Amino acid sequence: MSTIKIKGMRCGHCVGSVTKALEAIEGVSNVKVDLAKGEAVYDESTPVKIVTIKAAIDAIGFEAE
Repeated sequence: MSTIKIKGMRCGHCVGSVTKALEAIEGVSNVKVDLAKGEAVYDESTPVKIVTIKAAIDAIGFEAE
């Protein structure tokens, strides 16, 4: 499992948006977004570059750390 911190999430709708964005990336699965912790954990079936993950999160208006 990989973990990434995310800034800017404020509600369940935000969690859903981040989950959907990450699940759309080829090779990413089992996405779990935790609003309280401000992070997402996910599995990679094939290696996914962190810049790809960050770009998907940034594209929907949140900040990936």
